[in-house]
Amino acid sequence: MRAARLIKMVLLLQSRPSMTAGELARELEVSERTVTRDAQALSEAGVPVYADRGRAGGYRLVGGYRTRLTGLGRSEAEALFLSGVPGALREMGLADVASAARLKASAALLPSLRDAPETAAQRFHLDAPAWFREPETPRLLPVLAGAVWADRSVTARYRRGEREVERTVQPYGLVLKAGVWYLCARVTGADAFRTYRIDRFTGADVLDERFERDPDFDLSGFWAEQAERFARSILRAEVVLRLSPDGVRRLPYAVDPAGAREALAAAGAPDAGGWVTVTLPVESEEVAHAQLTALGPEAEVLAPARLRERFAADAVRAAALYRRDDG
Repeated sequence: MRAARLIKMVLLLQSRPSMTAGELARELEVSERTVTRDAQALSEAGVPVYADRGRAGGYRLVGGYRTRLTGLGRSEAEALFLSGVPGALREMGLADVASAARLKASAALLPSLRDAPETAAQRFHLDAPAWFREPETPRLLPVLAGAVWADRSVTARYRRGEREVERTVQPYGLVLKAGVWYLCARVTGADAFRTYRIDRFTGADVLDERFERDPDFDLSGFWAEQAERFARSILRAEVVLRLSPDGVRRLPYAVDPAGAREALAAAGAPDAGGWVTVTLPVESEEVAHAQLTALGPEAEVLAPARLRERFAADAVRAAALYRRDDG
C-alpha cells in the first residue's frame, strides 16, 4: 500500500512544478505528517525530492528527475491501455497522436508486460454508438476538438429550429453520449455554460484568441447535472398506474429510470394481490402510451382517462387478433 502511494507521489510531483503538503495530502488521501514522512523516505531512497520552506513552500523534484513506468504491475499496465477510446480518438483527429503515445508507453514497460496492449484489447472493447443507428462523425468535430485542446475561442454557427444562430464560445470539453457528440462551452460575454449537439453546427471558425479556463469547471460533473436536468425537464405530464410485482420490477426498464425509482419510492403499500399504485412523471401521453405498452398486462393505467381509454381499446383489438373462433 505504501509503495503504491510513494509511486503516486513521485508521479504527481513529476507532473507539476511543485505541490504543497496539503495538496499532496488531498491527492494521496493521507495526513500532511504522512506526506512529510513519505518525502523523507523517497529522499533516502535516492529520489531527489526537495522541500521548499515557508508559507508558499512545498515539495518538488530537482535535477529534471523523471521516472520510467517500470513500477507498473500487469493489471495497472492493462488498465492504462483500456483508457483509450480508438473510435472517438479517430473521430477527433487524434488517432496518430494516440498511437504514438501508446507506442512510447509500451516501450517504457518492462519486457514481461509488453503484451499488455494485446491482452487488454482481447478482454475489452468499447462500442459507443446506440443500437439501430448508423454512427456519423460530425463534419466539424476535428475542428472543435482542436479548439478544445488549444483553449481557443470559436465563432460557431448552428441550427436552432428553422433558423441559424451565431455565437462566439469558449469550448471547454467534448462528450460522446450513445454515439452523439456534444460540445460543452461557455458563451463569450455571458457567465454561463451551455451544451450543443455538434451535428447541428453548420460552421466553426477557430479564433487566434486563447481563453483562460475556469479552474473550478468539472466536465463530468457539469455533464451529469445537465443530463439530469434535461431528463427532468421533458417529464411534463403524469400517469397513475397500478403495477403487478413483475410490473414494478420492469418499470425502470420501460420509462425514465430516475422517474420510475422516485415514483416507486413514493408509492403506498401493496394491495392483497401485491399490486401497487404509483404516480409516474412522463414526457407526454403519447410517449407514455409507447413506453407502457411494453409492460403489457403487468400495468393498468388509472389516469388520465383518455390514456386509459386508449389502452382499453388496444386490449380489445389485441383480444380480437388472438381470439380463435372455430365454430
